[in-house]
Amino acid sequence: MPRSKTEISSRPVKGGSSQGDESFPKWAEDEIKSVEFGEPEILTRSGYILAVYDEVYKIDLQIYEALSDGRTIIEGLDVPKNLKISDFLKGFIYEFRIKMFKGILSSKLVELLKSKYNLDMNAIYRFELEDLQLMDVESDMPTSVNISEDEDD
Repeated sequence: MPRSKTEISSRPVKGGSSQGDESFPKWAEDEIKSVEFGEPEILTRSGYILAVYDEVYKIDLQIYEALSDGRTIIEGLDVPKNLKISDFLKGFIYEFRIKMFKGILSSKLVELLKSKYNLDMNAIYRFELEDLQLMDVESDMPTSVNISEDEDD
């Protein structure tokens, strides 16, 4: 299942000191939880479904063309209720239309993440599936049936 914000913020930091000063500041956690997302950018990418979470209407994707931040895996993609998530097939190639929302972090938080946690991050992204289309990739494959043998009968 996709990681929640509390799971991410409560994990210990690699290389952090053991004197208890590695706890994430409350103001930073509050900013992340309340980040304002801008207008979505609509993306079209091909790839396949890695995991389906029927109960929360979310999926994880592997896409072939990287996003602007370099990622090729999208975790916790929201699926609209009008799509029948139980019909989604893992491992099959789809063309996905994805809404990508971007929330910019304050310079104070960016500096905290960089200096204290060695994390170079200036935005948070949220993804929603707009539509998907199963791609017919096998139709490009040559058929293995030899037609000339059938004609001789």
